[in-house]
Amino acid sequence: MSTGHSLEQILEAHIRTLALTLRPDTVSAYRGAARRFLSYLRTAFPQVRRLSQLRRDPHLLGWFRSLCEQQPPLCNKTRANLLICLRRLLDDLTANGHSLSPDLIRCEDFPPPPHYLPRPLSLQDDQQLQQELRRTDDLSANALLLTRATGIRIGECVDLALDCLRQVGPDQWALLVPLGKRPTERLVPADPDIRQIVARILALRAVAPPACLAHSEGWLLPYSGSRDALYQTLRPALAHAAQRAGCSGPVTPHRLRHSFASEMVRFGVSLPALMQLLGHKDIRMTLRYVQVTQQDLQREFHAARQNAARPHRLPTLSIPNLSYLQAPTFPASVKPCLPHATSWRCIAADSAMRKLGETSNASIGGCSLSTRNWVASP
Repeated sequence: MSTGHSLEQILEAHIRTLALTLRPDTVSAYRGAARRFLSYLRTAFPQVRRLSQLRRDPHLLGWFRSLCEQQPPLCNKTRANLLICLRRLLDDLTANGHSLSPDLIRCEDFPPPPHYLPRPLSLQDDQQLQQELRRTDDLSANALLLTRATGIRIGECVDLALDCLRQVGPDQWALLVPLGKRPTERLVPADPDIRQIVARILALRAVAPPACLAHSEGWLLPYSGSRDALYQTLRPALAHAAQRAGCSGPVTPHRLRHSFASEMVRFGVSLPALMQLLGHKDIRMTLRYVQVTQQDLQREFHAARQNAARPHRLPTLSIPNLSYLQAPTFPASVKPCLPHATSWRCIAADSAMRKLGETSNASIGGCSLSTRNWVASP
């Protein structure tokens, strides 16, 4: 496809096409990757103005090197996401008929993925932090308590609707978690403690300033500015509560999710169920959240040994007594019915099958016993 448009125009036009089906956050990621790459080209290779001029070396390799040398340094995950977005854009343009060199971005260009470790709070830190949040008892503290009790993401907590608490059965309640990182809603079971936290948030919401309520109609957590501003207030509120509680290290909202996941496993929740509670689509991600301590191993090991020491009784099947059954007797007037004898004749004695029958052990009169050569005589 020959076109007189510049690199900027072509990429922006395609990103607008993607925006018709993708989520806004995803579109922003594609646009950010394109702008970073174009900014590098304008600085290092201002003469490159067409897609057909792009080469792996030096244009793409030079950009990869600039990402590694950026200050402050980018983490491997951020660099990998930038490469994924740009590769998708270039592949789409190639599929649409634009002239591009092959293999501009290869698998070996991606940095190794980070090795995530579960980061739950220690039992002492977790208890002290929850006690401090209950003592504080304001909207931010109760929102953080709700995050810890349900394992939802902090962004999902900010987006909870006013009627998020739903009754799903007799004496069964659940928290309707809105769209998060996955484009699906989910229901998280709500026990009396969770329902009490929601009720406390509603009570504090009722006495919030009118300016907050005017901007947050329909939302559980009121805010006066933007929802991003509310999200930014929860992080320092958690950090300050952790300091007051005397936690041994810094505490972030995501560590509350890790603490929830590890606690659920210790309570006996299976990994598939925990995956649904956390809103994951891959159980491998769930495993990153769960911390199995030596105490957990000892408990599981000794419980398994105790179960193995107990004798397992095999079920016994009762065999019915059939001695009372006797062979049936028939009166003399009843005669057994003999099967009707059917005679057969060959219909292919002169065919090629005759020769096969002559050399076969299974033959009658030189004809194969195949059912294709025999029909019942009238």
